[in-house]
Amino acid sequence: MIMECVPNFSEGRDMEKIEQIVGAFRAKKGVRLLDYSSDADHNRMVATVVGEPSALKVAVLEAIGTAVGLIDLNKHTGEHPRMGAVDVVPFIPIRNCTMDDAIALAGEVGQAVAQHYGLPVFFYERSASAPHRQNLANVRKGEFEGLDEKLLAPEWLPDCGPRRKHPTAGAVAIGARTPLVAYNVNLGTNKLSIAKHIARKVRHSGGGLRYCKAMGVELKERGIVQVSMNLTDYSHTTLYAAFELVKMEARRYGVSVVGSEIIGLAPMAALVDTAAYYLRLENFSAQQVLEAHLMELEKRTFANRG
Repeated sequence: MIMECVPNFSEGRDMEKIEQIVGAFRAKKGVRLLDYSSDADHNRMVATVVGEPSALKVAVLEAIGTAVGLIDLNKHTGEHPRMGAVDVVPFIPIRNCTMDDAIALAGEVGQAVAQHYGLPVFFYERSASAPHRQNLANVRKGEFEGLDEKLLAPEWLPDCGPRRKHPTAGAVAIGARTPLVAYNVNLGTNKLSIAKHIARKVRHSGGGLRYCKAMGVELKERGIVQVSMNLTDYSHTTLYAAFELVKMEARRYGVSVVGSEIIGLAPMAALVDTAAYYLRLENFSAQQVLEAHLMELEKRTFANRG
């Protein structure tokens, strides 16, 4: 069984703290750290970890404990919304496990986080206990500063943990979901209002792409702004569709796209689909990618040895 976890931590500037947090995933039996990236403007770090569920649970809990001890949100500033030192912890089934397995693991981790670290825990996406908790944006609304008031509302009673925010680490959203692509498009302007207007047009809640969440972000160090997106189902809302819609909306303001980026890891199918679109490839499939054949060969060889 291989499960993926993509925890988001509210620290993107202090590399010493970041290394301490991701250290929980290193040299652990049954767990592999695939990637981690941080951004100073967002002040956020995203790690991608895979492993056998029980080993992954232990490593994730250690990383959460480390982050809770290191990050004080009372001193935290950044462009990305956040309500916790460990803001969100999604589990994604990858191989020989199901969404039900991911939901069960999220529940176990949530209970342990509440018990060991005193964090209020909200279950979201497929783990949500109520429809209004499925969307992470709803769960995180009000952020760290608004948690005290939010937790008083009957509809925002934590799924587990205390009905008060942790004084420095806030609260955490934990859940199970399908793979998503974190995709950002950078614009050749420093006007944040333009990025926000475009994000509103692109995201589903504003009448845009069905499986797209988007917000406008200022990249102060580069003197530009960004449309930051999560494509929650890349097979229906593709990378190229998101890119082209942002580019089209940017033209209305006389602004050009100066680049784009993928945060963390992306499924090969999402990239192949985009390459096929821009190259106008006919009858192309992922099976024509050399590395895909090599991976399949390796899996068969491993199975035969077993």
